[in-house]
Amino acid sequence: MLDIRLFRDAPDHVRGKLRSRGLDGTVVDDVLALDEKRRALVQRAEAGKARRNEISKLIPQRAKAKEPIEELKEESRKIGEEIAAADAELAQVEAALDDVMLGIPNLPADSAPVGKSEHDNVVRRTHGEARKFDFAPKPHWEIGEALDILDLPRGAKISGSGFYVLKGIGAKLERALISWMLDTHTEKNGYTEFSVPYVVGADALRGTSQLPKFADQLFTIPEDKLYLIPTAEVPVTNLLANEILEPEQLPLAYCAHTPCFRREAGAAGRENRGISRVHQFHKVELVHITRPEESAATHEKLVGHAEDLLKQLGLHYRVLELCTADIGFGAAKCYDLELWAPGMNTWLEVSSCSNFEAFQARRANIKYRAEKGGRPALVHTLNGSGLALPRLVIALLENYQRADGSVEVPAVLRDRLGVNELRPGG
Repeated sequence: MLDIRLFRDAPDHVRGKLRSRGLDGTVVDDVLALDEKRRALVQRAEAGKARRNEISKLIPQRAKAKEPIEELKEESRKIGEEIAAADAELAQVEAALDDVMLGIPNLPADSAPVGKSEHDNVVRRTHGEARKFDFAPKPHWEIGEALDILDLPRGAKISGSGFYVLKGIGAKLERALISWMLDTHTEKNGYTEFSVPYVVGADALRGTSQLPKFADQLFTIPEDKLYLIPTAEVPVTNLLANEILEPEQLPLAYCAHTPCFRREAGAAGRENRGISRVHQFHKVELVHITRPEESAATHEKLVGHAEDLLKQLGLHYRVLELCTADIGFGAAKCYDLELWAPGMNTWLEVSSCSNFEAFQARRANIKYRAEKGGRPALVHTLNGSGLALPRLVIALLENYQRADGSVEVPAVLRDRLGVNELRPGG
């Protein structure tokens, strides 16, 4: 959520930033109108309460002097009714203002490239080269079926379209990747690992800005007023909701593996074949909580941690800096890491690393003291995938496939898998 003082002090700045996201900026006028009405109601109620306090002091004085007090009592009664009416209207206005503010995205950082669509995203760097094959590379769904490690029909049979089953060494590959990533992040990169709930309440989702904006993408458990998590970002970030951190606690670096549940609609076509866009998938998430002055540098470090995994796996990837029109709802700045999938002949996002600045912290009420006894201020939050599956599995199968149908296993995974290659028939 944005600081309402931005709307009061720099409305044109806010309009310009929202327009850079492709929005018309008229919501700024809505916010200012509601804010003005709210402040007028607060002043009216406070003035009434002040006058009522005066009357409460005058009544005993006049009664002691045997002067009439009925007129004062009647005035006090009417003021009480006016205060109640003002408070009731104030509650409605504040609720309306809160609804509007919750629907406004973060303002892009000044360093974010300005653009009108995803086509204006900037390729910051590319690692490696696309592998050259002396045969036509197959897509992962054909490779997985031939190896008997991927079962799409049975996934659809038990849960519907958008679900899949990994089998045998395929399931073990996914598990090996998850444990390897967690070990790398905790042992090499200094993250603290958490095991968190896979269901959360609405407050947690509001805190990390999935609600109310993305309500239609969430799986719900209505009878318990709970939601299946779309990402570990939600429970991990909200571990610190409504807390004030002391100076020595920052910075914090957390990681967690969870399944993620999303109502992925997507577009019809080739990209939706296989397991590139599904309703349930596994992901290792990285979350940073920092001082505001450290978040930009932390953002670059976060991207580096995700990149390092891709380098160790020997995969061809690129880093995109998202333009203002394509950046996520809550992010001020975002980098996407995309893997090349030769069988699908496309780039697949495997990590999105975002700096939310104070946007999530204001919603989740996460603060810190810059010094002992100091006044609390909002932290900055960041997160990114480190990394997401199953697109990582897609890239491995498609990039390491061989003409005979086998798939080479990257060196960093061989000890965990116990094999150097995946072959049809085991």
